[in-house]
Amino acid sequence: HVQLVESGGGSVQPGGSLRLSCVYSVSVYCMAWFRQAPGKEREGGAVIPTGSAAYYGDSVKGRFTISRDNAKNTLYLQMNSLNPEDTAMYYCAADRVCRPIWDESWQDWGQGTQVTVS
Repeated sequence: HVQLVESGGGSVQPGGSLRLSCVYSVSVYCMAWFRQAPGKEREGGAVIPTGSAAYYGDSVKGRFTISRDNAKNTLYLQMNSLNPEDTAMYYCAADRVCRPIWDESWQDWGQGTQVTVS
């Protein structure tokens, strides 16, 4: 199992930016960012396979960018043009295979980091 630790969450004004980080214990083929707002189900935000293009959920396309630095064992999520609807707990996830953006059955999960836009 992969250990994952998120950081970088906090409070930001609408239109602002945040960069989330997720340090992982071992490199795996596919990693992703999910989020869960109060009273809502967890939703996929961004997925980044090894050697392939990243793909995103419709709600964050054009605003969020997922990237990874295997030398530092770190996954990133750059979030721009934030709005109150982006307020949620953000989780990183890892698996041996990449799943569709709507599939939340990933193997390993971090504890989450809170993002509040207000």
